[in-house]
Amino acid sequence: MSDTPLGVLDLVPIPSGATAADALRNSVELARRTEEFGYARYWFAEHHLNPGVAGTSPAVVLALTAAATSTIRLGSGAVQLGHRTALSTVEEFGLLDAVYPGRIDLGLGRSGGRPPAERATAPTATPVVDGRAPNGLVVPPRFDFARLLGSPRFALHRRLLLLPNAESQDYTEQIDDVLALLAGTYRTEDGVEAHIVPGEGAEVEVWILGSSGGESARVAGERGLRFAANYHVSPATVLEAVDGYRRYFQPSDVLDKPYVSVSADVVVAEDEATARELATGYGPWVRSIRTAEGAIPFPTPEEARARVWTDEDRELVQDRLDTQFVGSPQQVVDRLEQLQEATGADELLITTITHDQADRVRSYELLAAEWRRR
Repeated sequence: MSDTPLGVLDLVPIPSGATAADALRNSVELARRTEEFGYARYWFAEHHLNPGVAGTSPAVVLALTAAATSTIRLGSGAVQLGHRTALSTVEEFGLLDAVYPGRIDLGLGRSGGRPPAERATAPTATPVVDGRAPNGLVVPPRFDFARLLGSPRFALHRRLLLLPNAESQDYTEQIDDVLALLAGTYRTEDGVEAHIVPGEGAEVEVWILGSSGGESARVAGERGLRFAANYHVSPATVLEAVDGYRRYFQPSDVLDKPYVSVSADVVVAEDEATARELATGYGPWVRSIRTAEGAIPFPTPEEARARVWTDEDRELVQDRLDTQFVGSPQQVVDRLEQLQEATGADELLITTITHDQADRVRSYELLAAEWRRR
């Protein structure tokens, strides 16, 4: 398995009792350490209105992190195009590439102020029987995001991210604009050219992130771009997403065959009991997201155990608990191998959140060491 690169996905989580500044320092330190451990990429997610997450601007955090590292690739996982323009995105990442050429990944996603759209269920080439893929990978029932998308907080999210009366651009059209601006081929219908400095010709790797086999998988496949599927966010649809991407794929100047990264939530410790103790706060943290409360500061195990749980609470988070990989290095790598086999992933993207920074760093260290041994 050492031939399959591992990357890091960081939300810049704020532990309970800490500050956003603490979280940012933790992330920069973690990027330095995972570079030492041999991880191939370090990506920052973009989230807004979350009391327990400081990763609001991937480009800004990338600039801070790039100055503290030297070889690991750095990127966005993902820039939320729903409230941005193609121009502003290419300009920001063009600036990063100008200073750190050949190290920057531009991961693009649909969300961020974009109104909810109906998601059609795409067919999958991989059969799922009794909640498992043929090799045993857990594929839980699809989670219903209707309550989350219909919440007042989602409406507030859109109101604060978008300028008054602004509308999000069609996603496929926006991706094409990003690619054209990077390539220097952008033309309006009446022939007016746009050339961005810095940005045009930037050595960035463009990735599309998606959680289903819908528009994101289609645009990534048809444009011959790299695709990242989210097992850690939407485990029910990961097989649909990678199958859809491969079905749509057409060779491009960038890729001659599909290239997929798949994410997973992971906590590793020397033994399973310790790992499960470190992961105790994960359930309440996921619950806060899925109730539209916004991600809370990540609780200590003691704070998590003090919460009174209802049957509704458990139902909200069960799919995420069932698909979090928690245990000893050997146990977790066994499950990651299962995920890689089921999805055919070319890379795996690891996200680990614990309350204490030392435990988080140690989890990535133990995982990398075991990965190299396989």
